[in-house]
Amino acid sequence: MNQSRLLRNIQLGIRTLIQHKLRSCLTMLGVLFGVGSVIAMLAVGEGASKEALEQIRRLGSNNIMLEAVKPREEAAAENVRVRMNIYGLLYDDLVRIEESFPMVQRTVPVKQIRRQGRMGSKSLELRVVGTTPAWFDLVQRDFVTGRGLTQADMEGAANVVVLTEHGARHLLAMESAVGTFLRLGQEYFQVVGIVRSESGAGDSMQTPDRETDAYIPLPVARKRYGDVFMQRTAGASIREIVELHQIIVEVDATENVEPAAAAIERMLQQFHKKEDYRISVPLALLRQAEATKRTFNIVLGSIAGISLVVGGIGIMNIMLASVTERTREIGIRRAVGAKRRQIVGQFLIETVVLSTVGGLVGVGIGVLIPSLISHYADMPTIVTPGSLVLSLGISMLVGMIFGIYPALRAARLDPIEALRHE
Repeated sequence: MNQSRLLRNIQLGIRTLIQHKLRSCLTMLGVLFGVGSVIAMLAVGEGASKEALEQIRRLGSNNIMLEAVKPREEAAAENVRVRMNIYGLLYDDLVRIEESFPMVQRTVPVKQIRRQGRMGSKSLELRVVGTTPAWFDLVQRDFVTGRGLTQADMEGAANVVVLTEHGARHLLAMESAVGTFLRLGQEYFQVVGIVRSESGAGDSMQTPDRETDAYIPLPVARKRYGDVFMQRTAGASIREIVELHQIIVEVDATENVEPAAAAIERMLQQFHKKEDYRISVPLALLRQAEATKRTFNIVLGSIAGISLVVGGIGIMNIMLASVTERTREIGIRRAVGAKRRQIVGQFLIETVVLSTVGGLVGVGIGVLIPSLISHYADMPTIVTPGSLVLSLGISMLVGMIFGIYPALRAARLDPIEALRHE
């Protein structure tokens, strides 16, 4: 009985709305654009944070990144004609980390040198990275062809190099890249592999690799290039001694990462008189980025939610006008026995139908807008199922909340006065 009455009320509400098509459509516009903007803004926020989160995740939640940093006083004194700067991480730091902390599983030392790469008539400035085979395990990138560095390369101090895809495309013919010889500065290295680097990687701790990297065994980097780096500028000659530019530390368990990072920092403070290093914990960066993402989504969702509130006010306005127009109809229904809750139910159903239909159309618009943004602005956007359900649910809730007052006002009309209404 109740189900049939509910269906009858729904049919009556839909018929009433269809009788005033233009007014109903205009009323739905507020909810429609509100739902669409909520979904679109959440999709843009989700897409904007995805790339940064993925970069941090690729570094590994069990890793700690140490990086050499030029102290401020040495950077400020670079206008001196001849200067020797000594800073950065030490080989002794690497040994101490490996021997002092049982939770450390392995370490990856990194030495960086800028050299001109030449192949025939082509040249490209490369960042030569002296490292170990474990680099390719901790900084996970796919191989396009060939192999990475091996322990045999390390022990034999072999002149071999692994290029990034970006560097290979600029210097080599991709189909015959492996096996060819590349000149780095004054030395020749055999290309043994090509690795895919992070697209558009910048100079940040979140992406330790660069598009212009060339990976060689660490013993070869020490033997061929040493620890002294010369930098010539206008009217000045600056020499720098840096043993290691980076150390990547892998810890045995996620819960040990932050305690290990704190312990390593305390140890470095004892052996480094100046602040010439920086510690970055991808796990902490990930948590911070996810917290920022949640805040960003809440702010965007709140701004877009205002449109839904405006749409709800529009529904209330129209339903109040509808109550005035249908005063005589309400009086007749009350005179023939309709109860107040039935009148309330009828008007609530109409508002819910308005907000639901507007919400469904808004969902379609909300899915379309992010795809247009991705296509024309080349920005990543992600529409999540949760944003669709949330937006549609809020639109229905808005319809109910803003429809309660007009429904109660209709139910409280005096039947006698309503029948007299012209």
